[in-house]
Amino acid sequence: MGATALFIFLKMDMPILFNMVPQRFFAGLDMFTLMAMPFFILAGQIMNKSGITTRLVNFANVLVGHLRGGLAHANIVASIFFAGMTGAAVSDTAAIGTMLIPAMVEDGYDKDFSAAVTAASSIIGPTIPPSNMMVIYGSLMGVSIAGLFAAGILPGLLLGLILMILAGYISYKRGYPKKEKRATLLEMLKASKEAISALLMPVIILGGILSGMFTPTEAAAIAVAYAFIVGTFVFKTVKLSDIPKLLEQTARTTGVVFLI
Repeated sequence: MGATALFIFLKMDMPILFNMVPQRFFAGLDMFTLMAMPFFILAGQIMNKSGITTRLVNFANVLVGHLRGGLAHANIVASIFFAGMTGAAVSDTAAIGTMLIPAMVEDGYDKDFSAAVTAASSIIGPTIPPSNMMVIYGSLMGVSIAGLFAAGILPGLLLGLILMILAGYISYKRGYPKKEKRATLLEMLKASKEAISALLMPVIILGGILSGMFTPTEAAAIAVAYAFIVGTFVFKTVKLSDIPKLLEQTARTTGVVFLI
């Protein structure tokens, strides 16, 4: 569509139309609420760098690893948890897929099934808040972002449940493995302790927005501060020297979305 409009501009030979292009670009991005998206993306980048993905996957595996197709279920549950931090399918796929797809293949799962589970569960990211797509839609259409966030919780959880049922059925038909025994209470407590910092993040974001304590944009900034504190001082895996690289990755992802 953009190429078609540019072609028409050239044929009309009206320079003033080209002057409108940068103005329309700026007007489309000059929205306070849109600032929430790069902040949420940056928060997800920091949390991923801190190694929280490993902790979330371990926690999910402790919860559902004993089911038939345990790693597939862990993949889906981890995607639900990760969606509550980033709100983006790409981040979900990159973080969880690089870890769980090789692990699933090594454990006897078909490679196509492993990739399909990862791809399907990643769409939970734009459904469960904080969703970047909800931020964009709410900003452009004048709809309450807090209301969109609240409306996305149940569909996102139901989507995860349906995916788990389907993954369990396929795993049963194909004879995929499961853990021989459930995780012990001590193992569950240990995994919960390691993942609690990540699990608190969506609670803080949604709790603050839905209670009216802060706006979605302010919540996104708080998420960045929380992720930085956890990664730098709690897990001690994020260094100040890592920040420029994280900012660059955030800028690239945000730029692609804003361009679209």
